[in-house]
Amino acid sequence: MSPAARPRRVPGIALAAALAVLAGACHGDIPTFADRGAVTPASADAGAGAWRMIVLAGPADFPVPAPAPASSDAYRAEVAAVKAAQATLTEEQRAAVEYWSAGGVLRWNEIMRGLVARVDLPPAPVGTTYPVPDSENPFADPQFPFGNPPYAARAYSYVSVAQFEALKVAWYYKYQYNRPAPARVDSSVQALMPVTDLPAYPSEDAVVSGVTAELLKLLFPTCVEEITQKAAEQRQAAVLSGRATASDVAAGLALGKAIAPAFVARAATDGMRTAGSTAAVPGLTSAAVARSEVPWKSLESPPRPPMLPAFGQVRAWMMTPSDIVSERPPAPPATSSAQMQQELAEVRSTADDLSREQLAIVYKWADGVSTPTPPGHWNAIAADYVAGARLSEVRAARAFALLNMAMHDAAVGCWDTKFTYFNPRPSQLDPSIKTVIGLPNFPSYTSGHSTFSAAAAAVLSYLFPSGTSAFDADKEEAAISRLYGGIHYRADIEVGKAHGTRIGGYTVRFARQDGAD
Repeated sequence: MSPAARPRRVPGIALAAALAVLAGACHGDIPTFADRGAVTPASADAGAGAWRMIVLAGPADFPVPAPAPASSDAYRAEVAAVKAAQATLTEEQRAAVEYWSAGGVLRWNEIMRGLVARVDLPPAPVGTTYPVPDSENPFADPQFPFGNPPYAARAYSYVSVAQFEALKVAWYYKYQYNRPAPARVDSSVQALMPVTDLPAYPSEDAVVSGVTAELLKLLFPTCVEEITQKAAEQRQAAVLSGRATASDVAAGLALGKAIAPAFVARAATDGMRTAGSTAAVPGLTSAAVARSEVPWKSLESPPRPPMLPAFGQVRAWMMTPSDIVSERPPAPPATSSAQMQQELAEVRSTADDLSREQLAIVYKWADGVSTPTPPGHWNAIAADYVAGARLSEVRAARAFALLNMAMHDAAVGCWDTKFTYFNPRPSQLDPSIKTVIGLPNFPSYTSGHSTFSAAAAAVLSYLFPSGTSAFDADKEEAAISRLYGGIHYRADIEVGKAHGTRIGGYTVRFARQDGAD
């Protein structure tokens, strides 16, 4: 059954139970999301080693030594070790093999959504102090909470792109050396995961575990132990399943770890270190006053600086700084204009008379504290389509990379717009407006939900055309939920959707020329 035909889960509800345990920092097990079946890819994507790179120059920069031949005594000993390990499998090991058989890329995406949901609250204290990210960590959020939407979008994008690049390199060497999986070499090896004609060396499971764990440990520094354990579990499952030998795994792990520093280096210079700077805020406020506008102000008590005011200057994936400026929407309605008064009245009347259906939409798309944030919500939507399409690991990684690059760029473009115009929230202009969800601590124009959702819908519609109508419906629902919640005007929503669609188009144009089609 195609993803479009299957009953679609509502991520905000379907994830609620699994994420309920994630209210604190990383103390306790990472959720397993075990309700997915094993994936037999519809295609091996043998040519993926030649697909266009995004960050890396190419496989030649990451040499992988030739493996021992499948006919060698050394390799036969490795296969014998796999059989011996299978003979003493524990129930826990069988469960791990079943879990990872759904696909490593998909599982790590689920794990990361759980991590984002956990760390948007201050971490649990160690004694009488709270741990904070190392100031030298290039992935560190310069401002708590960690799990805010721009930080999450950036985190999802780095991990997804790194996985995709690493797997393209792995595919290049797989088909250069063409060493089969142990279950293909020896019929007495049990195939506990689907085993295809995909060459086993280097192990794709180990490549993904290596590059992912290296980045996640920097992105979520309070969760290092759990991340390390999960990565080791994935590699062990690859061996126990009959899909890889010890040398397949060793080569894959070394490759993944070798590629991670390229992304750490990019992160160190992408502008995130200064994204929390409030140095420009007074100037922006003055500029708004000079235009006879009412500038945004924090409505928190006590007031605090806005979230990531310089995130609009963070490096995008598919857009240049001049693209960000050229795609920036025009100014919002003046705060003294008739249009603003009309839109303010719409927010007030809507918030005063919400139907049950509208309130349900508000909560479904709230994506606030202890959730994977709006970008994570769209990753959850994408995951069902990725699973249903039976994609190879490298093609699954491509799907998440394209989606998350577009949403990162949407965050950059949206935050650039917010802190260009400094537009006040509806409840600032009319304190009688009662919001039913938390009021974000940054300017109103444009709506982040609308921008994220339109960019995501554009990319997912390209990847899974049969789901286009569903993606468009989700986009519209996510966007209007912010008006229902009393936190955005109509212009924030409509302009945000148009902006997000244009931003998503940059990623789609790249994808049409990356060789994967």
